[in-house]
Amino acid sequence: MSLRKSVQSISTALLIALTATLTAQAGGRGDDIAKADILTGWRTASGTHMAALRIELKEGWKTYWRAPGDAGIPPILDWSLSGNLASTHMTWPTPVVFDQSGMRSIGYKNAVILPIALEPRRDGRPVKLRGTLDIGVCKDICVPQRLKVRATLPADADQRDPRIAAALAARPLSASEAELRAIRCTISPTANGLRIGLEIDMPSAGAPEAAVVESGLPDVWVAAPKTRRAGGTLFAETEMQHVSGGVFMLDRSALRVTVIGRKHAVDIRGCDGT
Repeated sequence: MSLRKSVQSISTALLIALTATLTAQAGGRGDDIAKADILTGWRTASGTHMAALRIELKEGWKTYWRAPGDAGIPPILDWSLSGNLASTHMTWPTPVVFDQSGMRSIGYKNAVILPIALEPRRDGRPVKLRGTLDIGVCKDICVPQRLKVRATLPADADQRDPRIAAALAARPLSASEAELRAIRCTISPTANGLRIGLEIDMPSAGAPEAAVVESGLPDVWVAAPKTRRAGGTLFAETEMQHVSGGVFMLDRSALRVTVIGRKHAVDIRGCDGT
């Protein structure tokens, strides 16, 4: 199947899922599938505040990672109504790879805690966190959910929350932690976009190994890479296409590759040209 046809198939699948959503919500099924709250966390020695977004789902349901895969729905978070907040940085714990109706999706089952490092505008003052979270949750059907969260994060909070600490520890390994030796990428044009070939020299993350490639461009769709391992090298190949079908430029340094294995995951930034 061509990349263009793949995009069309995914759009059709999402339309079917949305139709099913309206039916489900009309029957009252969508109201209690997901809930979210804020773990208020602690103020760090550097002045940032470490908190977390906790999402809990009904048994058997799942939600999606920042790069949700072919069949997933990307999460959107809006903190713009917050007070005394300059910036946020989310840490994503290692996700799970799912097969969803013959397409790959990436996310979390039943519950997830997403640590957030927040930079206050004014030191020594509480952060009034107000957020809107738009996520997709799926089981037999996919149901978009809009959840609102709020909490006041005290400036004098100094007790580390072990739940947040555990979620931070569950992040993918860095390239150096995973003993990455090199990552090389070959980029070539296709009829609809670009083909990317990757050679990743590092020890196995535990078979089976799945790769996720993020382009760094919000309007560029990336196909699920095909992977194979030969000794100390993981090979991955994928294609990219702009959602409008137009031309785009790819910055190798902005490319982000996550390898998800049975033992651990690895977060790799950028690649060297070959």
